[in-house]
Amino acid sequence: MSEYMDDAWHTVEGLASWISAHHSLPPEQDVLLRVLKLSEEVGEVAQALIGATGQNPRKGTTHTWQDVEAELCDVIITAMVALRTLNPDASEVFAGHVRRVAERSLGEGP
Repeated sequence: MSEYMDDAWHTVEGLASWISAHHSLPPEQDVLLRVLKLSEEVGEVAQALIGATGQNPRKGTTHTWQDVEAELCDVIITAMVALRTLNPDASEVFAGHVRRVAERSLGEGP
Protein backbone atom coordinates (compact mmCIF):
# COMPACT_ATOMS: atom_id res chain seq x y z
CA MET A 1 0.00 0.00 0.00
CA SER A 2 2.85 2.38 0.81
CA GLU A 3 4.26 2.16 -2.72
CA TYR A 4 0.87 3.23 -4.13
CA MET A 5 0.82 6.25 -1.82
CA ASP A 6 4.40 7.04 -2.84
CA ASP A 7 3.29 6.94 -6.48
CA ALA A 8 0.31 9.15 -5.66
CA TRP A 9 2.47 11.69 -3.85
CA HIS A 10 4.97 11.63 -6.72
CA THR A 11 2.10 12.46 -9.08
CA VAL A 12 0.85 15.18 -6.70
CA GLU A 13 4.35 16.68 -6.70
CA GLY A 14 4.25 16.82 -10.49
CA LEU A 15 0.76 18.33 -10.52
CA ALA A 16 1.74 21.00 -7.98
CA SER A 17 4.80 21.88 -10.05
CA TRP A 18 2.78 21.97 -13.25
CA ILE A 19 0.18 24.30 -11.70
CA SER A 20 2.91 26.54 -10.26
CA ALA A 21 4.53 26.83 -13.67
CA HIS A 22 1.25 28.22 -15.04
CA HIS A 23 0.58 30.69 -12.21
CA SER A 24 2.21 34.00 -11.51
CA LEU A 25 0.64 34.58 -8.11
CA PRO A 26 2.51 35.24 -4.90
CA PRO A 27 2.85 32.03 -2.83
CA GLU A 28 0.33 33.09 -0.17
CA GLN A 29 -2.33 33.75 -2.83
CA ASP A 30 -1.50 30.50 -4.59
CA VAL A 31 -2.18 28.54 -1.38
CA LEU A 32 -5.47 30.36 -0.80
CA LEU A 33 -6.67 29.68 -4.34
CA ARG A 34 -5.73 26.01 -4.18
CA VAL A 35 -7.65 25.60 -0.93
CA LEU A 36 -10.58 27.51 -2.43
CA LYS A 37 -10.48 25.14 -5.41
CA LEU A 38 -11.61 22.44 -2.96
CA SER A 39 -14.97 24.20 -2.62
CA GLU A 40 -15.43 24.07 -6.36
CA GLU A 41 -14.61 20.37 -6.46
CA VAL A 42 -16.95 19.56 -3.55
CA GLY A 43 -19.69 21.43 -5.41
CA GLU A 44 -19.08 19.16 -8.39
CA VAL A 45 -19.50 16.12 -6.13
CA ALA A 46 -22.83 17.53 -4.95
CA GLN A 47 -23.91 18.20 -8.53
CA ALA A 48 -22.99 14.65 -9.58
CA LEU A 49 -24.77 13.15 -6.56
CA ILE A 50 -27.92 15.14 -7.26
CA GLY A 51 -27.68 14.07 -10.89
CA ALA A 52 -27.06 10.40 -10.05
CA THR A 53 -30.10 10.27 -7.77
CA GLY A 54 -32.31 12.30 -10.11
CA GLN A 55 -33.15 14.80 -7.37
CA ASN A 56 -33.56 17.75 -9.75
CA PRO A 57 -37.03 17.19 -11.23
CA ARG A 58 -36.32 19.60 -14.07
CA LYS A 59 -33.23 17.66 -15.19
CA GLY A 60 -33.85 14.10 -14.01
CA THR A 61 -30.95 11.65 -13.87
CA THR A 62 -27.94 13.37 -15.42
CA HIS A 63 -24.97 11.60 -13.83
CA THR A 64 -23.82 8.10 -12.91
CA TRP A 65 -22.35 6.78 -9.68
CA GLN A 66 -19.07 6.56 -11.57
CA ASP A 67 -19.34 10.34 -12.06
CA VAL A 68 -19.73 10.72 -8.29
CA GLU A 69 -16.67 8.51 -7.73
CA ALA A 70 -14.62 10.54 -10.22
CA GLU A 71 -15.62 13.82 -8.57
CA LEU A 72 -14.69 12.44 -5.13
CA CYS A 73 -11.29 11.49 -6.55
CA ASP A 74 -10.92 15.05 -7.85
CA VAL A 75 -11.60 16.34 -4.32
CA ILE A 76 -8.90 14.06 -2.90
CA ILE A 77 -6.35 15.05 -5.55
CA THR A 78 -7.15 18.74 -5.11
CA ALA A 79 -6.73 18.43 -1.34
CA MET A 80 -3.42 16.63 -1.77
CA VAL A 81 -2.15 19.32 -4.14
CA ALA A 82 -3.29 22.05 -1.74
CA LEU A 83 -1.52 20.32 1.16
CA ARG A 84 1.63 19.97 -0.96
CA THR A 85 1.45 23.65 -1.86
CA LEU A 86 1.24 24.50 1.83
CA ASN A 87 3.95 22.10 2.97
CA PRO A 88 6.70 20.42 0.91
CA ASP A 89 6.57 17.48 3.35
CA ALA A 90 2.89 16.87 2.59
CA SER A 91 3.18 13.09 2.39
CA GLU A 92 4.68 12.90 5.89
CA VAL A 93 2.12 15.38 7.25
CA PHE A 94 -0.69 13.30 5.78
CA ALA A 95 0.72 9.97 6.98
CA GLY A 96 1.12 11.37 10.49
CA HIS A 97 -2.43 12.68 10.49
CA VAL A 98 -3.84 9.37 9.28
CA ARG A 99 -1.92 7.61 12.08
CA ARG A 100 -3.36 9.99 14.70
CA VAL A 101 -6.90 9.54 13.36
CA ALA A 102 -6.48 5.75 13.36
CA GLU A 103 -5.13 5.77 16.91
CA ARG A 104 -7.96 7.97 18.11
CA SER A 105 -10.76 6.28 16.18
CA LEU A 106 -9.67 2.68 15.79
CA GLY A 107 -7.35 2.31 18.75
CA GLU A 108 -4.54 1.40 16.39
CA GLY A 109 -1.02 2.11 17.56
CA PRO A 110 2.24 2.23 15.64
